[in-house]
Amino acid sequence: MNLPPHLTRIGAVGALLSTLLVGGTVSATTASAAVGSICHSALPSQADDTLRLIDQGGPFPYSQDGIVFSNREGVLPSQWSGYYHEYTVKTPGSSTRGARRIVTGEEQQEDYYTSDHYATFDLIDFDC
Repeated sequence: MNLPPHLTRIGAVGALLSTLLVGGTVSATTASAAVGSICHSALPSQADDTLRLIDQGGPFPYSQDGIVFSNREGVLPSQWSGYYHEYTVKTPGSSTRGARRIVTGEEQQEDYYTSDHYATFDLIDFDC
């Protein structure tokens, strides 16, 4: 299976390892204890649909897709305003957007998944 470029990038974990290997330091913006991880293969199939749309630049099914996610909950690593963007992961049988989202981080190109409307996040690991 050919994965879109978005699905093949190293993500935050790779960026963290690269930083450590070249003698850099790790800050709160690089790693967050409040964020778990999830294997890409464990995501619902609708998450792949959303990731493909992100790679293609849309069109997105909801007008809210692509808007700035402000991280008001403070669960994700602290970043500047506009760093994170959110996208809907469709929930079968739901008449609304549901609670599932992918939130992308701009600079380190990390992708987070939440199934509970921002209460918890998992960094998507594309290597498993």
